[in-house]
Amino acid sequence: MTSKLALDIPSMEEAQLEQPLREHLPVPEQQRDAASAGISLLTAIGFAFLTFNSVMAVYRSEGDVAAISFVVFSYLVLVLLFVCLRMFERTPPESPRREHIKTAVWLLTTMLTVAFSYKVAALMPFPVQVLVWAMAAVTVLGGFYAFFLLSDKKT
Repeated sequence: MTSKLALDIPSMEEAQLEQPLREHLPVPEQQRDAASAGISLLTAIGFAFLTFNSVMAVYRSEGDVAAISFVVFSYLVLVLLFVCLRMFERTPPESPRREHIKTAVWLLTTMLTVAFSYKVAALMPFPVQVLVWAMAAVTVLGGFYAFFLLSDKKT
């Protein structure tokens, strides 16, 4: 018992497919001011947690220069990565600066991947070390492909 009216109304999915894509809608002035005013509470809590854990790791390292260096390096690279990601989000899509920020993000993630792989591989037997470094290489190369080569094909 289907009525003619029910057949003429498209489903929600069909109606959404007919709508044009709106990737970069203008943000109302009020929301733009709130977003540019600073960081959110959740971000501040995350950074406080990261800082606390980093300080505790340095404290527990008992003067081991290599461990302290690793913690400080990781902390600084993570902070720089979050700063770059924030800059990337705020940069207009057509800006050439976006490509430079994307390069910085890839380099920072590569540095973190190599640093953590080094620490993990040092604890493993040789066959697992090979696997750890192979996974790191695939991650770095996959990131490069996704960031630079794949995005070029779409545009």
